[in-house]
Amino acid sequence: RSRMKYNTISFNAAIGSCEEDGEWEQALQWFSKMTQAKVQLDTITFNTAISACEKAGKWESALQLVNVMSLSRLRSNTTTLNASISACQKAGEWEKAVEILDGMSLVEVELDT
Repeated sequence: RSRMKYNTISFNAAIGSCEEDGEWEQALQWFSKMTQAKVQLDTITFNTAISACEKAGKWESALQLVNVMSLSRLRSNTTTLNASISACQKAGEWEKAVEILDGMSLVEVELDT
């Protein structure tokens, strides 16, 4: 039986598929499997998982991922921030959305071009 070697791209594709199907818990399971397999996480990994949480209205999970992303020393970009703010907005957590906006001036954000 051959063993498939997973990489960042294959895990990101799995997380993205879950995100598109509204399967936020599955997306987070793939995210967890990725870390357990010691596969390199990237901005796309985090943004896709954050977006999956945002679409499901799971603002706390989205913000936890933003914190983990920061601890991983990966730069947030406008996609990260937009998904985070949207997750808060959908849950009626406008105070948290304002905190994120305020924090944008305190951290360097890589802008999407």
